[in-house]
Amino acid sequence: MAYRAPGLLATLCHSEGGLRTPGHSAWASFSCARRGSSSGGVLATGPLPALPGPPATKSRLEMTRAAHVDLLRSSSSLSINTLRSASKEGGSGRAAFKYRDQLKHAKRIVVKLGSAVITREDSYGLALGRLASIVEQCSELQNAGHEVMMVSSGAVAFGKQKMTQELRMSLSMRETLSTKDTLRGEEVKKLLAQRAAAAVGQSGLMSLYEAMFAQYGVKIAQILVTQTDFYHSDTRRNLRSTVNELIALNIMPIINTNDAVNPLGQDMKIIDGKMEIRDNDSLAARIASEVETDLLILMTNVNGIYTKPPTEDGARLIDTFNPKTINSLKFGPVSSVGTGGMDSKVQAANWALERGTSVVICNGLAQGAIRDICAGRRLGTFFSNVNEPASQVETQAKNAREGSRYLQTLTPEKRASVIQTLANLLKKRQGDILAANEVDLDLAQRNNASKSVVSRLALTPSKISSLSFGLAQIADTSKHMVGRVISKTDVADGIELTQVTVPIGVILAIVKSRPDSLLQLAALSIGTGNGLLLKSSNETSHSAKVIIDLINEALGSVGARDAISLISGHDDTKDLLQMDEYIDLVIPRGCSDLVRTVIEESTSIPVLGHIEGICHVYLDKDCDINKAIHIVRDAKCDHPAACNSMETLLIHQDIFRKPGYFTSICQTLHQEGVTINAGPKLAKALTFGPPIAKSFRTSYGSLECTIELVNNLHEAISHIHQHGSSHTDVIVTENKEMAEIFLETVDSACVFHNCSSRFADGYRLGLGAEAGFSTARIHARGPVGMEGLLTTKWILRGDNAAAADFTNGTRQFTHRKLPVGNTNEADAETDDLQAKE
Repeated sequence: MAYRAPGLLATLCHSEGGLRTPGHSAWASFSCARRGSSSGGVLATGPLPALPGPPATKSRLEMTRAAHVDLLRSSSSLSINTLRSASKEGGSGRAAFKYRDQLKHAKRIVVKLGSAVITREDSYGLALGRLASIVEQCSELQNAGHEVMMVSSGAVAFGKQKMTQELRMSLSMRETLSTKDTLRGEEVKKLLAQRAAAAVGQSGLMSLYEAMFAQYGVKIAQILVTQTDFYHSDTRRNLRSTVNELIALNIMPIINTNDAVNPLGQDMKIIDGKMEIRDNDSLAARIASEVETDLLILMTNVNGIYTKPPTEDGARLIDTFNPKTINSLKFGPVSSVGTGGMDSKVQAANWALERGTSVVICNGLAQGAIRDICAGRRLGTFFSNVNEPASQVETQAKNAREGSRYLQTLTPEKRASVIQTLANLLKKRQGDILAANEVDLDLAQRNNASKSVVSRLALTPSKISSLSFGLAQIADTSKHMVGRVISKTDVADGIELTQVTVPIGVILAIVKSRPDSLLQLAALSIGTGNGLLLKSSNETSHSAKVIIDLINEALGSVGARDAISLISGHDDTKDLLQMDEYIDLVIPRGCSDLVRTVIEESTSIPVLGHIEGICHVYLDKDCDINKAIHIVRDAKCDHPAACNSMETLLIHQDIFRKPGYFTSICQTLHQEGVTINAGPKLAKALTFGPPIAKSFRTSYGSLECTIELVNNLHEAISHIHQHGSSHTDVIVTENKEMAEIFLETVDSACVFHNCSSRFADGYRLGLGAEAGFSTARIHARGPVGMEGLLTTKWILRGDNAAAADFTNGTRQFTHRKLPVGNTNEADAETDDLQAKE
């Protein structure tokens, strides 16, 4: 039996701070080392010698301790400390993280589960589904090397469930046998019932936790505390030692107030800088401070801190809360199933923040809340002494909204002048743009970026010239966009209805490795009167900074400088997709992974885009082989990374059988460096052919494609509908009848006859530029120019018109369509005035 040194871990944890882990300031001065040999080696601090003992192989416990300390020593404590604020808060010698994205570096984490999170709505029993999700997330963190502690409510609810069952079964018998009911006083009955429920429910709650965590290989231990346990330094030191011993053994502590004896319903008090334990919020804050945690997550049943109770009108969720603004808050009532309220949570959070623990108050009912917070995502209310992360983006979004409304008030000529100014600035500042782009290209190549990324990233004099020309086109076309009359209806005598085009509002464009897209999106937004938020990738940071300066300079010429902003810094894409109060439309421009992520995560804001560009070229039996080769080469090789590049080539059996045709096509592709994959039919027809394609739904985005054989036009169309992405599909044929069937039948955004799929582009189709490409079936489809960034509104003009007049027969509807006449509402009003004069 291995010899265990008495009090060894207590010795390790004897200092006021206890055993420290990476991310804690005391670690540097508390250097733990593994000492001793195979015969009874032990852990010691500083000069503490190895304790003697009988020769024996080290116990599993000692090996676990040694391995854990070695792990702690190998972790980079300095990397976490350097992320923290240089200032010392609350005299604790520690400082909380300043920004949300730094939370991903949190090592020691306390998760507090509020009663409303894990309790059923009837307050009798636990919400097992929610609890299972939380257990899973905490287990993932624990198994990933984090040090997780839980402060859990739920004992009262669990106990109420058991007690209710007991009362229902035996109430009549007790009333018969008992001559005196001591629980007749409602106040006393309620108070005692709460404590009794806690006593009954505590053991059951822990048994449930033990069973659930065991599914993930996580061991737990319960620690029950009361207010008096924090009165004396000895009991506080024992608490720290116990927690740290459990953590060193990779056991998750679950800490609860002993509500069976703890005072209930009392206000939280802070005396001499010490917080009294009145509920699990205050307990979580005290524990976080005592064991110096990096992050405290307070989970409740609302999304975070609001400026007033969330059920009241005008309540606004606070993303980042500065404790200095606490007096501006208005708190609601305490939860019916808990002992704390939002007031209690805010006080506890502020107290912990002052002592160097970062705090997030979040909705525990949200899916994956703990994962998202620990990943630095925007969820709940983050407590920080700086407001910068949230206020900057929110200000930009508000400015974009106001900028959009201001742009709408300008004449079409004024908006067009801004775009023309931007086009001129492109030529004038070409040197600055290319110099910044050269820096981005150099960094991309150093980071071993793919050829497709470098290709999208690169700007050249010819590309800038084309951009400038395209912007001039947009400027000219924009004069007839906003306020254009779509329809007019004479509803009744003296009542006229007009439908006109208006901007969508504020657009969030997420652009990856495409600096030219920033300019196109800006011009299209200005021309349509939309505000714009540009989220650019790191690869384009230098180019984007120069470009946004040009955009703002052009907008400044009409006093709308802030209508378009570049978002940079700590804001995560997922966070931006939650800002539905400011953003009306999201346009992702980049790889399929980016678009897929945006579509999946934007649950409340519409997304305009497409995930894959699986474009087909079909060579009909009546195609001209020279045209076919020319079109196929362009469709695949002109820009392989583009979404309108050909991915699958379908060949009619008759073309395949014609001598030299198939060979000529393959040789052309091979000369361009294209890797060919065969479909099942082609592979069967060839004795020695290319490898079989893994899937017909592969978007290669490179010099690679799939070739398959079809028996006729209808089989080609069926293949496109089954395996395509509704992007762009092409038929090459001299048979106009077959071409028309293809054009009318294929259900894609773009369908071409004897034209390369590369024409599926806003600039090439005369739109000046495109905001993106949409395969959706509502609003906008295909290359999205200015038309796709507009919606409509209905304007009704009348004189003393009331609906009741038509119900009682006093007036009659005419619903007569009127000629539209002028294409712009403003122009129409001008013409009407001139006619009257």
